[in-house]
Amino acid sequence: MKNFTKELSFKTSRSSGAGGQNVNKVETAVTVLWEVTTSDFFDEDEKALIKAKLKNRINSDGFLFLTVSESRTQLMNKNKAIEKIIEIVNKALIIPKKRTATKPSKAQKQKRLDNKKKLSDKKENRRFKF
Repeated sequence: MKNFTKELSFKTSRSSGAGGQNVNKVETAVTVLWEVTTSDFFDEDEKALIKAKLKNRINSDGFLFLTVSESRTQLMNKNKAIEKIIEIVNKALIIPKKRTATKPSKAQKQKRLDNKKKLSDKKENRRFKF
């Protein structure tokens, strides 16, 4: 689990949703920004992997950003944003195992053919015969 929170920067904005008059006055929504290319925490291979997997979330300036406005307080939204961005980046760093191609066994093939034959016979028996 990688923790690169020192490289994150934050912006606040007015949040929509629940909160009554508070919504109109206080900037509770938090946007977390992280510049992938200048990160000292990850090596070049990891940065390339992050860029490839999160290309839809990274803007043209090379910033990965995420906005959170789930809570009524700025601090809770900031903590939630940090958790989410760490989770997203850690998921991007996981390299899935290669799938090895396998063939169905003879028994599986025979079972499938038997089921097809049974179904075919059942439907054949439904037909009206003269």
